[in-house]
Amino acid sequence: MSAAIDPLEERLQASLKRLQLTHTRETLDATLAEAAREGWTYPEFLDRLLAREVEAKQGKRVQMAMQIAHFPCVRELSGFDFAFQPSVDERLVQELSGGRFICNGENVLIFGPPGVGKTHLAVGLGRAVIGRGHAARFTTATALLATLAKAESEGVLDAKLAEYGKPKLLIIDELGYLPFERRAAHLFFQLVNRRYERGSLLVTTNQRVSEWGTVFGDEVLATAILDRLLHHSHTLVITGESYRLREKRKSGLIRGGLPAADPAAQDRKEGGAERRPDRGGKN
Repeated sequence: MSAAIDPLEERLQASLKRLQLTHTRETLDATLAEAAREGWTYPEFLDRLLAREVEAKQGKRVQMAMQIAHFPCVRELSGFDFAFQPSVDERLVQELSGGRFICNGENVLIFGPPGVGKTHLAVGLGRAVIGRGHAARFTTATALLATLAKAESEGVLDAKLAEYGKPKLLIIDELGYLPFERRAAHLFFQLVNRRYERGSLLVTTNQRVSEWGTVFGDEVLATAILDRLLHHSHTLVITGESYRLREKRKSGLIRGGLPAADPAAQDRKEGGAERRPDRGGKN
């Protein structure tokens, strides 16, 4: 003979389902037992009940946002070796992880040769700002331009630009590894222009800004893109050795050291790429 259903419990479960308090509904019996055991007051019981529901919903939101972001790997800022790359401004990275730059519509540009941790920082910052409640999306420059070119050929470019304009933070990795065709450069400009002062961009590149005319195949267009990216921006320049070379050296595959490239060295002399962050917000 089946046990009789408690009408009160049935009403509670129905109400929790209607209110979409899924975690509370699934853990109600355990929470009630804990409350009785610990002697919680009514306010204490309600406080813990709601706090756990909020935490569960936040966890699901973050998990979904991570999936939507399409990160190529899991990298956390806590795992970045600042001691190995002392040229990285650790204080600035920690400041950026708080997400305030997104609220101000500011950009982040990370310069450095291959293998020094640019993508690690980009993914780590992206995951950090998602944890702060912001939406982010990751793409490589090559994949981005291929997608925009395809959208243009299909007559849906505006819709695709709108899609890339939605996330509060758009991360574009590996800009400059391959030169852009002229039409691709114009598509990139359209995206940058659409997001200008509306949403933040985080761009990693191995090219100093003085080389961007070559990357985009047009000095005027490169200047227009840089003008929008550098305005209200924070810049990180990594001048250290490749992590991959370090691991190969440890394994004995290579001996000695290789000179560390500095893609922004000349620009620093010219007062270009490594300008101090605009911490005052909009000018």
